[in-house]
Amino acid sequence: MARDKCDFEQTFSFCPLPSKKFSFLQDRETLELFMKWSMLGRVSAQTYSFDQCFYPYSSDKFALSFFRDPNVVSSLRKTEAGAWVPLDKPIVSVAVEPVPCTKVSMELFDPIYSCGILRPSGHLVKCLHDVYPDYDELRQMLQEEDSEQYRVFGREERAELLFRLFKHLCVGGELCQYEDTIEPYISTTKKIYRDLISVQKDPETKKISVVSTVLKVCAYDESGRCYPGRREEDQTFAYLIVDPFKRHVTLFYHSYGVGTFTL
Repeated sequence: MARDKCDFEQTFSFCPLPSKKFSFLQDRETLELFMKWSMLGRVSAQTYSFDQCFYPYSSDKFALSFFRDPNVVSSLRKTEAGAWVPLDKPIVSVAVEPVPCTKVSMELFDPIYSCGILRPSGHLVKCLHDVYPDYDELRQMLQEEDSEQYRVFGREERAELLFRLFKHLCVGGELCQYEDTIEPYISTTKKIYRDLISVQKDPETKKISVVSTVLKVCAYDESGRCYPGRREEDQTFAYLIVDPFKRHVTLFYHSYGVGTFTL
């Protein structure tokens, strides 16, 4: 009962932290890959501080407070018709999906190197597809549930933030030029993941663990779904990544479409 009362009364206030920069949004090599994958100019990451203790059981309240906070509303942007625009109506509700985030290495992807998706050179094995003329075994593993390769990764692995980031990059934007090798996808996933999450080391065991809580979020105004986009699309997403110790939250966002062609 005490928890319910506390949760009901708890509200959060947020303040943008413009000094918080993300290397993957400044690194030229990564930006060139975003451009190639039709994601440049459609990806953003913005960090805010908040003023109350965060507990995972209050995730819904936290997310609703976030999208209603005046400091967030005044700084929040989404892409529509190729332009960054503010939210035009107040948020009335949110949908929150907790996202597992436990990985502290890239070992999750080890099965890719031994299941027939790659040639010994690291090049992706091409395959036929009814719709896509330039298709490969990697995207088949990621997207085709009835394919043999899909079973290489189970439901738990696919749910992890690390895997989701990898899939988002591999699928890309509307005019994505796909890679012939696996390395750019793996290295860029690692850069983004390390930039977004917080870890700590146990002083006794020296074991490193993730302290971030990750929430996939969708916000609704009086007309319906409005953020990250009006239409539901796997490649249009928003994640809130919470560091409960620093009391920082990062909004990581991408809107599916045609990316910009110049750095």
